[in-house]
Amino acid sequence: MAAPDTASPRYRASVLHLRVIAPEDLRDDVIGVLRGEAGVANLLLHPGAAIEPEGDEITADIARECANDVIKRLKDLDVQHRGAITLEVLDTVLSTRAHHAEKEADGDPADAVIWDELIGRTREEASLSVTFVLFLTLACLLTAIGVVTDSTVTVVGAMILGPEFGPLAALSVALVQRRANLARRAAAALIVGFPIAMGITALTTMAAEAVGWLSPDSVEHVQEVDFIFRVGPLSFVVALLAGAAGMLSLVSSRSAGLVGVFISVYTVTAAGFAVVAATVGQWDVAAKSALQLVVNLVGIVVAGVLVLMLRPSGRLVRHEMRK
Repeated sequence: MAAPDTASPRYRASVLHLRVIAPEDLRDDVIGVLRGEAGVANLLLHPGAAIEPEGDEITADIARECANDVIKRLKDLDVQHRGAITLEVLDTVLSTRAHHAEKEADGDPADAVIWDELIGRTREEASLSVTFVLFLTLACLLTAIGVVTDSTVTVVGAMILGPEFGPLAALSVALVQRRANLARRAAAALIVGFPIAMGITALTTMAAEAVGWLSPDSVEHVQEVDFIFRVGPLSFVVALLAGAAGMLSLVSSRSAGLVGVFISVYTVTAAGFAVVAATVGQWDVAAKSALQLVVNLVGIVVAGVLVLMLRPSGRLVRHEMRK
C-alpha cells in the first residue's frame, strides 16, 4: 500500500513549536504535562542539553488551541522561573502525528487566544520609546500638512503611520487580564506620547503661521478633510467596529486587517487637527477635534475589551460540534 502523501493539506497542521528548559528534577513532571495533552505531538527530550540554566531541553509540537492549558500547567510547576518556556510559530508542518494532534485538540486554531503571546506582543507595542513618539509626531505633522493643503491622501497617510493602536490594544488586554503593569505602560505611552507629539506640531504650526504658510482660512474652508472634526454618534460606532476588527486581527495573527483599522478611526488625525485649529484661533473646531480624539480612544478600548471577553472559546465550539 502506498505511503500517505504528507505534503497534502490533509496532513498539514497549524501548530506551535514548544521548547522547555527545565531542571532535571522537573523532567518527569514536564513530560507528564505534555503527554497528558491530546494536542501535543513530536515530543523530544535532550537530557542535560541546557547549560545556563542547567537542565534538560524538552521540545514538542502543540496545537495552538491547547497552548494556554499547556503553558498554565507548566507555570504551575514554576518552569518559567527555574528554566524557560518558549513558543515559536511554525509556518509549515508536514506531519501526520501533528495533524492528528491538532484534530484531537478541543477547539479551532483560528479561535485560540494565546494570552501570554498576546500580552508579550502588546507590551512591546505599548512601550513609550523614542521611536513611538517619533512616529506619533510625524503622523501629527502629516495631519497638519493635510489640513493646510486640504489633502485627504496626506491625512490617510497620517492615519496609517500613527502607532497609537498598540497602546490601546495593550490597555484592552490589561483590563481583561487585570495586568496593572501593562495598563500603566500603555497609559504612559498615550498620556506622554500625545502631548509631546501635539506640542511639537503646535510649535511647527506656529512657525508656519509666522512665515505666512498658514492662516485661519486654512481651517475655515477645508472641504476634503472636515470629516475629522465632525463628531457624532456614528464616530463612536466606527471606533467600536474598528477596535473590534483590530483586536480580532491581533488575536488571530492576521495583521492585514490592521490597515483597515488605521484608516477607519480618527485618533492621531484628530489630535493634529485640534492643534492646527487652536493655533489659528478656531477654538470651536479644536474642541470638536479633541472630542473626536477622546471618542475614538474610548471606543477602540471598549471594543477591544468586549472582543476579548465575549469571543467564544474555540475549545467549546469544537466540543459542541463533536456532540
